[in-house]
Amino acid sequence: MDRRRAIKPGPREPGNSGVVTLTSTQPRVVPAARAAGRHRSPWLAVAALSVGIYALVMAEFLPASLLSPIAADMGVSEGTAGQAVTATAITGIIAAPTVGILVPRLDRRYLLASLTLLAIVSNAIVAVAPSYPVLLAARLLLGVAIAGFWAMALAVVGHLVPAGRMGRATMSINLGMSLATVTAVPVGTYLGEVLGWRPVFWLAVVVAFVALSLQLLWLPPVAPSGATPLRTLIDTARTRTMQLGLLAVLLVAGGHFAAFTYVRPAAERVPAITAPQLALLLTVFGVATFGGNLVAGWLADRRLRLILLLSPLLIGVATIGVAVLSSSYALIALSVGLWGLAFGGIPSVVMTWVSRVEPDRLEPAGGLITGMFQVAIAVGAAAGGLLLDAFDIQVALLVAGVAAAAGGVVFASARKV
Repeated sequence: MDRRRAIKPGPREPGNSGVVTLTSTQPRVVPAARAAGRHRSPWLAVAALSVGIYALVMAEFLPASLLSPIAADMGVSEGTAGQAVTATAITGIIAAPTVGILVPRLDRRYLLASLTLLAIVSNAIVAVAPSYPVLLAARLLLGVAIAGFWAMALAVVGHLVPAGRMGRATMSINLGMSLATVTAVPVGTYLGEVLGWRPVFWLAVVVAFVALSLQLLWLPPVAPSGATPLRTLIDTARTRTMQLGLLAVLLVAGGHFAAFTYVRPAAERVPAITAPQLALLLTVFGVATFGGNLVAGWLADRRLRLILLLSPLLIGVATIGVAVLSSSYALIALSVGLWGLAFGGIPSVVMTWVSRVEPDRLEPAGGLITGMFQVAIAVGAAAGGLLLDAFDIQVALLVAGVAAAAGGVVFASARKV
């Protein structure tokens, strides 16, 4: 097919000679942007997004590692202090699909930078918060920043790299999430003991400022598609493929969090397990998650449909393994490693799937998927707790494993990719 017919040129904004505009599967880059591209690798832009994800996810996880000192300083219970994490998920549900609608004409580079700046403000307010309500309000801002950034990152990376490299690009972005998952809690715990919890949030400010600087240096200008945002969001949500994808995310991520939220009581069923052994299990999961992201990014570009089915099935098998193999620490550790390996690739695989099924509507599709991830976190944790209280941890793990495996079947049937 003649390339001039395959790609419809997007409108060129007056006075902006280097803006990428998207009106089809691939962006049209005006000559000035092409010239700039010879000196700026798109992978530097991908790296800037990865550092941004790291800074945001690090800030999201910090309260979990600093729960006791925060609660003592603020004069609240640890359960109440833990709602600082819940608050980010609640605002994320709302922000993910709507942040692009609120600023339909804003250069997406500056939108990402603005969201990172919002995270800086949030962390700074938490660091000086005189009371718990002020801290909680600041965490609501962080929820907007995290969900909005993640939703927009998918659309932006779709403009930066060819469709055949989306798996590797999303893997690179999600390296930031994997590193934050592995490092944020232990580093936050250690520094909180040495310096106190408030300086740890000032450190989060510094990390987010570095991320903001890299975004301004390395991200090219990226213009929105120009479609009516709300109408496009509704149309995207009404497609059968997207509805199946959203259901699959709810089942897979919900099943994962229904089990992983309660992995400690699950592991404590192992006879004579010690605190160091429990810490080692969580380390195994974190390292396996990192490796799973690397493997999934490579496979997503080659065997997307296979890994859409295989990863959730392995989560289900591993979760059920933790449920039924409680007599052996070695088998539990093996199951936890398989679990981390399988779940580590899920964000990259899902983002690649979105780029295949909705290449012309990456912003609304990414927003919907990100919002559903936040719903899955809340629903999964709540459902797991109810099953644990009503029955026992083994029932909770078995139901969670079946849900995750069912999500893989739904994903694989959503569309041939």
